[in-house]
Amino acid sequence: MIKLLVVDDSALLRKLLGEVFTQAGGFELRFARDGVEALEQNRAFAPDVITLDLNMPRLDGLACLDQLMVERPCPVVMVSSHTEAGAEATLKGLQLGAVDFVPKPAGAVSLHLREWAPALVEAVRGAARARVRPSLRLRERVRHRIGRAASSRPDAMPAPGSGEAHFPNEAPLPGEGLVLVGTSTGGPPALEALLVPLPADFPWPILVAQHMPGSFTGPLARRLDTLCALSIVEVRRPVPLQPGTVYIGAGDADLIVSRRAGGLVAMAAPAQADYLWHPSADRLVRSAMEHLPPRQLVGVLMTGMGNDGAQAMAMLRAQGGHTIAEAEETAIVWGMPGELVKAGGAEFVVPLPDIAARLEKMVP
Repeated sequence: MIKLLVVDDSALLRKLLGEVFTQAGGFELRFARDGVEALEQNRAFAPDVITLDLNMPRLDGLACLDQLMVERPCPVVMVSSHTEAGAEATLKGLQLGAVDFVPKPAGAVSLHLREWAPALVEAVRGAARARVRPSLRLRERVRHRIGRAASSRPDAMPAPGSGEAHFPNEAPLPGEGLVLVGTSTGGPPALEALLVPLPADFPWPILVAQHMPGSFTGPLARRLDTLCALSIVEVRRPVPLQPGTVYIGAGDADLIVSRRAGGLVAMAAPAQADYLWHPSADRLVRSAMEHLPPRQLVGVLMTGMGNDGAQAMAMLRAQGGHTIAEAEETAIVWGMPGELVKAGGAEFVVPLPDIAARLEKMVP
């Protein structure tokens, strides 16, 4: 039984969601009308998962989330709007510690509940299996517990083992090549941890399949671009691949590699039903293998539910390519990287803080 706290200022939506989770089965439910009540219920009810609306009176979703992660961290699924403002707030919430989000449908939720509810139930069930990073907001949590005023800084202390990684000396991979990254639940903070340490002159293009709606990947790319030395762009049209650049696949489509007269390009391709998640990590890897030898490709599979990317990266490894799976101890959800490890396709299993150093050792 999953103890679920539903936080929303709409009485109608609380009623509808109560019916959805009751019919789904396996949930013990409580409700809160705003952030103030959510904090009270977090202490009294001790939920396993919280669904959190972002726009609420008295204490909005982000302010509530900020305090939740200091007082009593637990997996939070944000319920956000499809708008750009909603996307920006969602990315901020993921930075603060939420593990996942589900955008509300446009228009009246009641009219789209049948299509929307399964995604929300799946996200909540997945969140119940997710881990909140032990180091998240650790400094502020300690201060809170000893009665001092909590700092307003959202920075996390380094995770255990997140110091400088040491790898044996190896010959770097030769020639033209690509780094192919797949991630889903917990992906935006993981991408930040991967990309921020890399230098502006990183020699291979990096392509990223992050499962997200189309209205969210643009804000994600812009936010990462402000944080990273690398240039970060969202791919909505054919773009020549250049060193020192990260290419984020546009949501609701797939990111693929193609070759034109001038060289390799990244393209947004219509989503295919053969692939369950979009942008698809499996399709990205398979497309890259059509244009470069496997030995000149590095696949990186990080936190996320499901198995997207695992089959293609295992095939890449079997044919002489290179793969990195995020280690279980740092993954919010060890679904995608775990499947790669189970398939025997992970050349390296690396904690998230050390993946960038691993890449720098591998790529010339």
